[in-house]
Amino acid sequence: MRNLPLLLFFIFILPGCSSYKIVPDYVFNSIDKKALYIKSYDETLKLWKVPFEEMDVTTSYGIAHIIISGPKTGEPLVLFHGTDASSTMWFPNVKEFSAAYRVYAIDFPLEAGKSLSNSIRLNNKQTAEFYNEIFKHFRMENINLLGISRGGWMVTYLALQPGNAIKKIVLLSPAQTFGGISNLGKVLSAINLKMFPSQKSTNRFFEAFSYYPNEINAIFKNQLYLAYKYGNSKPRLLNMMPFSKKELKSLKIPVLVLIGDHDIVNTEKIFVKAHQFIPNVETAVIKDAGHFISIDQSEITNKKVVEFLNKNE
Repeated sequence: MRNLPLLLFFIFILPGCSSYKIVPDYVFNSIDKKALYIKSYDETLKLWKVPFEEMDVTTSYGIAHIIISGPKTGEPLVLFHGTDASSTMWFPNVKEFSAAYRVYAIDFPLEAGKSLSNSIRLNNKQTAEFYNEIFKHFRMENINLLGISRGGWMVTYLALQPGNAIKKIVLLSPAQTFGGISNLGKVLSAINLKMFPSQKSTNRFFEAFSYYPNEINAIFKNQLYLAYKYGNSKPRLLNMMPFSKKELKSLKIPVLVLIGDHDIVNTEKIFVKAHQFIPNVETAVIKDAGHFISIDQSEITNKKVVEFLNKNE
């Protein structure tokens, strides 16, 4: 069953349904390749230092796969991963985040992971509805959102939607949120990895995006490599225009923005815009950290995030 066409059909039993629903997999074009990726995903999950449960939730836009940790009585903290990194990327952070918060890490449905979209593309409005249906499923209130890179942009977009129940947001190295990419040349290493996946291009990718590329866990590195080797996610930069002055001014909730001092996506210049337009914002530069700030400097990042979330406004 190798090299099956892109619109290969997989059978899933959707929760709460008495019948089968057949949907295409728009990310993986082979059952065997997807199986190899899922095996690596599960290997990375073994790095999580706290108990967790995995759950699938049916939405209007496909199946959402969610990893849940922390006390059931804790306020919700929803995690939005970076491109193709999947929810497993939070392995250095979930222990501290879930000490007091009910943590929900959601795989984006059109990237490598365990979520599954029922459409070949989702616009921003549809993506927001996908997440809001998950929030509604779990009856979330006073929701805290945390996103890194592309996930940071999505968190900001969700916080700008009318009638939301979002309490605070945390943006880690947010892509395209306050402006364009700082070092496009190095960021293109991700495109090179997507087009020509190999161990060499993988190493160059981590060297560009991390300050300590050799210290990133090899299990997670392998998972991300297989995401690019076997996955077929589409870049979403055209869907991610920087937010306007008017939009940023409308963010009345507390906002925390953290970037690394060696981030190739952002520089400290974004803080000028953040402080000028966002009414209630905190910012900080994390020393010796690249774009993978949550991995490069997990201890200080975790501390700053938890302190911000615990603060009474």
